[in-house]
Amino acid sequence: MAWDKPNPDDRSDNVQKLQEMVQNTIGNMEKAEATAELSTDEEKANIEAKNERRRESIEAMRSEIKDEAAFQREEQ
Repeated sequence: MAWDKPNPDDRSDNVQKLQEMVQNTIGNMEKAEATAELSTDEEKANIEAKNERRRESIEAMRSEIKDEAAFQREEQ
């Protein structure tokens, strides 16, 4: 099936979506930390490693939020 033209790039709600993703990731970290209290040492180590990756993802998402907000200001 051939497409006539690509969908337009709609970035209007990217900041909102990214902010929701950050909040969801923080919530997942909090749940994991609560689970870690009842876990074995090995499970705790795995949870901490995963939460560290989540922290890195949050930093990247926050950077992208800044970029998207700047782009939206330029477009107005």
